[in-house]
Amino acid sequence: MRRIWSGLLAGAAGTSALNMVTYLDMAGRARPASSTPQRSVGRLAETLHVDLGDDETASNRRDGLGPLLGYATGLGAGALYAVAGPRRAPVWAATGLLAMLAMAGSDAPMTLLKVTDPRQWSAADWASDIVPHLAYGLVAAAVLHRLRARD
Repeated sequence: MRRIWSGLLAGAAGTSALNMVTYLDMAGRARPASSTPQRSVGRLAETLHVDLGDDETASNRRDGLGPLLGYATGLGAGALYAVAGPRRAPVWAATGLLAMLAMAGSDAPMTLLKVTDPRQWSAADWASDIVPHLAYGLVAAAVLHRLRARD
């Protein structure tokens, strides 16, 4: 149980780092927020035959639930890595593994739901996805490393 809690804490810290890097990118390049989380909620609701309400209500629910998908992915990736990942990996290796796990956890469902197609992404699109996930991986790995040092 301790590993799960450590992973959840690391995932939460990593998710905060991912969000900060994303917001800095948005501010620096003056780019809009991605609509993929909200579109993912919409497609998931359609697939599961869940009624989100009338247009305004559904829009508000998508706006609230979309970011929560990101938190769930970040927390889940951290917990999964803490339980099933290598215990003694150096921080640099854990950074890469955690970044790939979180990236797959967000990009794969969006691809399966046909919200996005990574084959069509530009270099800037890939950078906007990879860099924040690397920040996630680094912070999550550092937190896990510190928590494991206390074991």
